[in-house]
Amino acid sequence: MRLPRLFRTTPFRLTLLFLALFAAAASAFLAYIYLATAGEATRRTDQNITREMRSLVAAYDRAGVDAVNQSLIERAASERPFLYLLMKPDGTRISGSIAESPLEDVRGAPSRASFSVTDYDAQGRLVKHPARGFQERLSGGEILFVGADVSEDQAYVVKIVRALWGAGALVIVLGLAGGLLVSRNVSRSMGALNDVVAAVRNGEFGARATVRGTRDEFDELSEGVNEMLDRLERSMAGHRHAGDAIAHDLRSPLTRLRARLETAYLDVEAGKGNAEEALGQALDDTDGVLKTFGAVLSIARLQAAGQAPDQVLFDPADLAADLAELYEPTCEDKGLEFDAELTRDLQVRGNREFLAQALANLLDNAVKYTPAGGAIMLRVRRRSSGEVEYSITDTGPGVPDEDRARVVERFVRLENSRSEPGSGLGLSLVAAVAEAHGGRLELSEGPGKVGEMGPGLRVALILPRPA
Repeated sequence: MRLPRLFRTTPFRLTLLFLALFAAAASAFLAYIYLATAGEATRRTDQNITREMRSLVAAYDRAGVDAVNQSLIERAASERPFLYLLMKPDGTRISGSIAESPLEDVRGAPSRASFSVTDYDAQGRLVKHPARGFQERLSGGEILFVGADVSEDQAYVVKIVRALWGAGALVIVLGLAGGLLVSRNVSRSMGALNDVVAAVRNGEFGARATVRGTRDEFDELSEGVNEMLDRLERSMAGHRHAGDAIAHDLRSPLTRLRARLETAYLDVEAGKGNAEEALGQALDDTDGVLKTFGAVLSIARLQAAGQAPDQVLFDPADLAADLAELYEPTCEDKGLEFDAELTRDLQVRGNREFLAQALANLLDNAVKYTPAGGAIMLRVRRRSSGEVEYSITDTGPGVPDEDRARVVERFVRLENSRSEPGSGLGLSLVAAVAEAHGGRLELSEGPGKVGEMGPGLRVALILPRPA
């Protein structure tokens, strides 16, 4: 027969295991308590009997057997808790409170024995009491036996053992009840998590575990599962979005590429075109498509992951210095003034490759849209908030206020940039990189309009303070 689910749970089995271990430990403890208590009671009784025996032997050595006999008569008549028997050398009873020795060998060496004493209770019923005694042969040949009733001591030991057994049984019962309660609560929590797993397995990616607010390990597990499911949902949504975006974003350039190739093919076939020129233009268009594909894929991966991978601590000025060294000759070739203001000994946490790509896109835009005679400034500084800011300022045409929100969207190109080559993905990639690092992208006006130049554009990539 299949056991109920509660009894098959790991917490309940652990409870039974702990109870079994406790029962074994309690049994061993009770055995030790019993042996120690009983042993102590026996030792104390033997000491009292020995003292009584020594007292009677001393009386015998002083005044002989008559003095001992008289002493036994007096002591037997008193309230002393001892049993006495004085015998002749042949074992014949002389006097005492018991009729015969409990020891079979009355002529042997001194020895101790446990025995039973027959008595009558208050109702006249025959009862037996446990007793211990010590027998010794006197110097004149007489045999002296001294014993004591140990029923009270044994009753005390039994009470202690019973109390311990009762306490142990109560602990076991309470432990079992507590184990059942804990197992039921754990089973409920685990059952809820299993239901979430089953729902996700069946394609319900919106299922989430309940966080009870107890801040225990199940709440931590539920929060972890929910966070994992959130990331999984974002990742799958990102992958779906990436597929849709790639299909949508590449349709137009691929269509243009096909139309150009078809036109070139027809021209060459009609003897009107130049095949080499057509192939060169096709290769340029293909490079543009591949660049667009790479940018779209990078954006989709960052959005799907939620955060940039392989983040490390580094000095942002080092990365800016590398880019400044790379772009300074480019600016000189175009007749642009390039300068860099880099604050050293700062720390950011991020993916150097993604950040380098983002800054390169910003510098490419600045170089592309700044006319000859203009200037570009690259800065790295710490904000008053503790954030680290990369900023690139140019003296180009800038971006109007009303367009700054949408210019970071994919494939958005303003009218003043139509004459320049590009796909409209640069700023959207930078925004995705900033978001993947927990930062943001801010666009503002540059240094203003000076003559025919300006007002310029200032683009700031702001990264959070490293944890």
